[in-house]
Amino acid sequence: MFQRQATFQEAVESALKVNYCNFNGRASRSQYWYYVLFTAILGVVLTILTAIIGEVGTYITYLVDLALLLPGLGLAVRRLHDINKSGWFIFLALIPLVGAIILIIWFCKESDMQPNQYGPVPLLEAK
Repeated sequence: MFQRQATFQEAVESALKVNYCNFNGRASRSQYWYYVLFTAILGVVLTILTAIIGEVGTYITYLVDLALLLPGLGLAVRRLHDINKSGWFIFLALIPLVGAIILIIWFCKESDMQPNQYGPVPLLEAK
């Protein structure tokens, strides 16, 4: 058995369609980081849009940020579940610098390759 990597499209669709506001289960490392890449690219596009169209672009950015808040939090919690940590650890982000560093290290960890209390291993396939 091995854990396959999610594609960019699978990761974004999983976060925005399948698991939009889901805080249960697990998310693989590739699902999490591809979603982070998606939001970074979207941020650059919205920044350029705001520079071109001005204040209206700022409001569009606020709406997009609001729409992506819950899927991003849900995905982060599911990523913590994947390494067998409680989702409540997401509140480490409230500790300046240190909390963010701890979370980044945990988000970079490999998946726990055994089913745990949060569910089965995501994207697990037979060889």
